Amino acid sequence: APPEELAEVFGLPVGYVGPVNLDERIKILADNLVKEMHDVVVGANEAEFHLIHVEPTRDFKNVSYMDLRTAKAGEVCPHCNGHLKEVRGIEAGQIFKLGIKYSKALGAAYLDEKGQSQLMVMGCYGIGVSRTMAAAIEQNYDKNGIKWPMAIAPYQVHIVAVNPEQLPVAEELYQKMNDAKIEVLLDDRDERPGVKFKDADLIGIPLRITLGPKSLAQGEAEVKNRQTGVEERWPLDQVVTKAVAFIEKSLVENN
Repeated sequence: APPEELAEVFGLPVGYVGPVNLDERIKILADNLVKEMHDVVVGANEAEFHLIHVEPTRDFKNVSYMDLRTAKAGEVCPHCNGHLKEVRGIEAGQIFKLGIKYSKALGAAYLDEKGQSQLMVMGCYGIGVSRTMAAAIEQNYDKNGIKWPMAIAPYQVHIVAVNPEQLPVAEELYQKMNDAKIEVLLDDRDERPGVKFKDADLIGIPLRITLGPKSLAQGEAEVKNRQTGVEERWPLDQVVTKAVAFIEKSLVENN
């Protein structure tokens, strides 16, 4: 209530209104934390006076304690007397109360204790796919982009052909990986290598395989682990086998 309204009701400036010796018709609603307060100062319901050494559980009458305010880190828990900690959480699921809308349409009923038919009150719950994806990204990213866990990555391997000259080798490797049941993405765009590498980090596929002129000249492919950032070279004829082993190991570690 605004100060003017309180002053009109109590006939006092707001600072002197207090919960002790109030008219019994006035019900006090207090937060649970008030019960934990001791030796406090309150308004005396008389202009220019306050009461000291007040004990809420002793001096407040006609009071109901409830959860009225937002708790803050460091405050005392009203149940265990421990101190509260504030941590971030992610809402990954939903619960909906459907009422009798669908039970009425389906004729879903039961007999109550009096033997009378009553419609079921329905509800549903589940994990939201889109919000689960967003939650996973919140836990797995860096300044360059997403770092997909292998278990939920849209693709397992990302092949990047540095120049059009490497595209035939990239397409052959792409087909071999498909045959090996690897979920693979091939970047065959006519773009500068830097753009492709930047986009690869942004998309965040777990394993990036780069086919460039220098590595291919040595019969190798450049490989980058998106999660750790570690880069190494694999013999070109072992890339598929090593990729399968990497995927299997990552799936086990994710679980």
